[in-house]
Amino acid sequence: MNAQRASLPVPDNEHMPATVDSISQVEDLLSRPTLPVLKALQTLDSDLVILGVSGKMGPTLARMAVRALAALNLPYKVYGVARFSQPHVMTELERMGVHPIACDLLDRSALAQLPDSRNIIFMAGQKFGTTGAQHMTWAINTHLPALVCERYTDARIVAFSTGNVYALTPVTLGGSTETDEPQPVGEYAISCLGRERIFDYFSREHGLRCAIMRLNYAVEVRYGVLVDVAQKVFNRQPVDLNMGCANVIWQGDANGQALALLEHCDSPPFVLNVTGPEAVSIRRVAEQLGQRFGQTPIFTGTEAPNALLSNAAQAQHLFGYPSVSLAQMIDWIAGWVERGGETLNKPTYFETRDGKF
Repeated sequence: MNAQRASLPVPDNEHMPATVDSISQVEDLLSRPTLPVLKALQTLDSDLVILGVSGKMGPTLARMAVRALAALNLPYKVYGVARFSQPHVMTELERMGVHPIACDLLDRSALAQLPDSRNIIFMAGQKFGTTGAQHMTWAINTHLPALVCERYTDARIVAFSTGNVYALTPVTLGGSTETDEPQPVGEYAISCLGRERIFDYFSREHGLRCAIMRLNYAVEVRYGVLVDVAQKVFNRQPVDLNMGCANVIWQGDANGQALALLEHCDSPPFVLNVTGPEAVSIRRVAEQLGQRFGQTPIFTGTEAPNALLSNAAQAQHLFGYPSVSLAQMIDWIAGWVERGGETLNKPTYFETRDGKF
């Protein structure tokens, strides 16, 4: 094992481009394997199964895994499982070297037919559209994890969760830590805590090895908190200041930490906040973007003394600082918006304070 670790390939994360000019370049950046990913995946002992792969992060996370396994010269496959309501996503995954499988994960018999694996990334979840469809949110966020835990009891499972399980905290305190008691606001956040409790139950009662990843908020040039602010400033729309600060992390770094968490799965579950090191001032980011665009930002609302913030010191201790800095993210996103680059056209609603999505 020591010889393997000594011969790890060097990840290409030190040389970042000055600008991001194409979707193919974005997807390359988002799927570059990091050193923690290579260290974790070199110990892989089965194919990797990613459940809920068709969301915003899943395709680039799956591609990162494929690239890492190729760099490590390991023979394992990466399976990407989802309902695939948009068939072109399956085609894109195949192009990346991922093996897509269409499956309704809420169907116990279909779940039983999925490939066996000792390494699972659980990304399935529902946030937007919760209001008015609470029954489906609870089914996906709490019932489905139980089905998956029953199906893959002997696996290591990295389960995506969210910083929304925490209460709003004073911006001066540096954000919630993993040892803080969850105090979710709103039905979506409560259901996410329910998801965590299901994994916790199977871990403590059945020995499931698990890591719970509390993420907020992943960003790339087509989506995220910084994109929301940049578009509003560029288009002279009001920027809401009620949630005066937020955490952000480059999506590629979030992908990397998710895969690296396979090495930290444990019973009871290992819990980790995954985000950037800063409490990002929405006002200051808007003003910085305004200078870049030659616009004076329009603000609405007033910064509250508290915000939804997570402290990621433990993640930085384990994996180092993110490879893409806040300044780099802002610069890339500003250039992308200026050039009229394609976006996912999905607002984050980060400014929501009542937990209703």
